[in-house]
Amino acid sequence: MDQELKRQELIVENGQIIINGNSEKYNILLLDIIGEIEGHVSLPSDTKTTKYEHVLPELAVVQDDESIKGVLVLLNTVGGDVEAGLAIAEMLASISKPVVTLVLGGSHSIGVPLAVSGNVSFIVPTATMVVHPLRVSDTVLGVRQNYEYIERMQDRIIQFTSCHSKIGEDSLRSIMFNTQELSKDIGSVLVGKEAVECGIIDRIGGISAALNKLYDLIN
Repeated sequence: MDQELKRQELIVENGQIIINGNSEKYNILLLDIIGEIEGHVSLPSDTKTTKYEHVLPELAVVQDDESIKGVLVLLNTVGGDVEAGLAIAEMLASISKPVVTLVLGGSHSIGVPLAVSGNVSFIVPTATMVVHPLRVSDTVLGVRQNYEYIERMQDRIIQFTSCHSKIGEDSLRSIMFNTQELSKDIGSVLVGKEAVECGIIDRIGGISAALNKLYDLIN
């Protein structure tokens, strides 16, 4: 009873749970990255968020705990804080155990590097990915150093995404800085198969395909 209550608390508080009902009895961390990724500033209480201070310690536990054999990441995010998102993505990419990501609904903005941070990435046919340049909502002083910092941050996102997927940096930049598709903004919307065809996501598939691939990687 106590163990079941703990499982429910993890789902409610952090969107995390250990699943182990498979035939091999592998302990798999199921991690949700949903809503808006919250960084150093707390978002309103009525906003669905993924808090990086919850995710990073749990991923450290995964690396240290020999009983946990892999991670399945479910993504449905509008993006959010860039540095917090990159921190989670780098953490996922540096885990020595198999990590599979699955895009459900959408994985926009900083959700793009998060979607490619595993060993293998999946996307369902109806899910979308919005790929666009870095946006800054705060006041930016019009000095050269600030613009250079934004450009370097943009380069970090492009380099990470390209390094962990099959798309080249030049191709990613052309998709990211597309001026024809979004009427009031720069960027591109990729739906399911398009994300696979351009090389950002590895495969089309849902929860069954993602879990089966994770078991294969563990074996």
